[in-house]
Amino acid sequence: MRAAVFHTEGQPLGIENRQTPVAQPGDIVLRVAYCGICGSDLHATEPSPTPLEPGTVLGHEYAGIVTQSASPLFAPGDRVIGLPLRECEDCRPSGTGCRDRLGIHCPRNRIIGLAASEPGAYAEYVTMPAHHAIRVPDGLDLKLAALTEPLAVGLHAVRAAGALLGARVLVVGAGPIGLAVVLFARAAGASEIVVAEPGEARRALAARLGATIVESADAATNPAVIFECVGVPGVLAQCMRVAPLHGRIIVVGVCRVEDRVMPRVAMKIA
Repeated sequence: MRAAVFHTEGQPLGIENRQTPVAQPGDIVLRVAYCGICGSDLHATEPSPTPLEPGTVLGHEYAGIVTQSASPLFAPGDRVIGLPLRECEDCRPSGTGCRDRLGIHCPRNRIIGLAASEPGAYAEYVTMPAHHAIRVPDGLDLKLAALTEPLAVGLHAVRAAGALLGARVLVVGAGPIGLAVVLFARAAGASEIVVAEPGEARRALAARLGATIVESADAATNPAVIFECVGVPGVLAQCMRVAPLHGRIIVVGVCRVEDRVMPRVAMKIA
């Protein structure tokens, strides 16, 4: 099969021939229909203190069709998405997930598409544990189903924020995750959603979702909850400056390099 393979930071992925995976006990193999390009994928290929392993096949936002199954849970032809997670060798034989119930937080697991040992879906086929797969409902386009993982990130962030009914919300960054946060914050009853985004095209998308647009977080006024959806140095410190007394900041963006904050600023936040 063909796969897009990472080798060197800052360089394009190489298209290579890789062996088509074979389903091991408890696994399924999918023919990839669609795979999203996550911001984590882009940042992982850049120079950072936590470099990606050479030989990694990226891709963890995928939807596909089962071609091989070594599990009673699925059969060839089933349409699925899945949690891109592979437990350690101690937990894997159980076929039920992490024995400590840590899930993706367990330091011994591997994320499919972010480790050389667990090739992702920038390829014609991908293998994954059957117990992490989810059947796609009939009638739902697989292209839309592939959006499940990034949408789930937005939903998780909104749930982590607690009650939003009637709250003024600031979303910093209108990329795919920021836009997902806008959607779910609206569904959670936020009274006003302000989006800080310098990019014109992204501002337009956020406006179509009903957000009030500003170019900088500093222009927002007394947001009760702030979602940091950028993950670059300086943005968290900016959010801390904007947050009012008893404000809440939900860190959604992943900053992969060293950053600086002033702790005294955060002490006003409950």
